[in-house]
Amino acid sequence: MTVLDLAKEWLRYAQSDLNTATHMFYDVHTKETEISCYHSQQCAEKALKAYLVSKGITPPYTHDLLELSNLCTAQEKDFSNLQPCCVSLNPYSVHTRYPNELEIDDTIAKLALDKAQFVYQFVVKKIQGNINGQNDGTNDEFPTD
Repeated sequence: MTVLDLAKEWLRYAQSDLNTATHMFYDVHTKETEISCYHSQQCAEKALKAYLVSKGITPPYTHDLLELSNLCTAQEKDFSNLQPCCVSLNPYSVHTRYPNELEIDDTIAKLALDKAQFVYQFVVKKIQGNINGQNDGTNDEFPTD
């Protein structure tokens, strides 16, 4: 398997998490906000790992989005634009899996979903741009909380 094939596989898993987060937020009644947030964090984590893999870097065994985004920023500075998203999504890797750890309402869950989608799309554009030798419009900033 090539580096690009492996990166695509990481992105496929990230997309699956994004699909699950979306389904749990929009299609399940009552909304499963905690599960949606968990899968939003997982989407961002796997997308960042896909980028590292695309650069030939073995991603560390971590759920820490800040650590992963810092590794990505070392490769391309505009990954620093993802820091606010990573700060927001980071707690959802563990705390959403246990009762009474976090209170998550619809607004918080929707924001997590939006941030995960932003990270995913940012990374996809970066990987595609690197394949094509371009860097086109991926330095957009996501609004902070």
